[in-house]
Amino acid sequence: MQKKNIDHTLAINNAWKLSDQWDELIYPEDFPKSALPNSCNNSKKLTSADTYVSAQNHYGGFVYAGGTMAFTAGYYTLFTYRPKTIVFLGCDMVYPQEGNTHFYGIGTQDPLRKDVTLQSLEAKSCRLMYYAAKQGCALVNISKGESRLVFPKVTIGDLTNEQKLQKLNLDLVEEILKLEKDLNYFIPSGEYWKHQHTFDKEKLWEIDQLWLKVADLN
Repeated sequence: MQKKNIDHTLAINNAWKLSDQWDELIYPEDFPKSALPNSCNNSKKLTSADTYVSAQNHYGGFVYAGGTMAFTAGYYTLFTYRPKTIVFLGCDMVYPQEGNTHFYGIGTQDPLRKDVTLQSLEAKSCRLMYYAAKQGCALVNISKGESRLVFPKVTIGDLTNEQKLQKLNLDLVEEILKLEKDLNYFIPSGEYWKHQHTFDKEKLWEIDQLWLKVADLN
């Protein structure tokens, strides 16, 4: 994909192998060092947990945001670059049994693992969309086909125009954020998986359902 109309390209995990037209690679702590680029010139940046955890914490932490890199990358971008638009490509978290469906090859689909923070990928994308809109940033998706993200679908050509902010039901947000604060599932280190046994799955599911209503999806 050409970078026309795109100021900064953030690759996630192995996606840097698809093209050399990326500016920054974001990856988790357990990402194999052998899978990183052998060398990066001064124009390319590597970003891992020592940088993105503090960005994620600014928006309430991983438990409420959803513990997978598509969402982490979104919050990191909001915090670090404060863009007017974030364009998602290949982060649809849909995995058909046949065809070229994802960039990492053979493996276990991380977003579909049994994780209390990922009960509703759609709800987590609604939450990200709210925080983006709060900063005046529109989220759009240029992938074709099915997606678990709820962001509006656009084409490359649409990126020449300023994207409109999504219409959200903001009346519910104050209630949701209070519920998140009252639960206090905030893990400063970002290592929420070490504390999952202390989280109430049902209460997190209820919060997810409210986030879906914010985007009129429930």
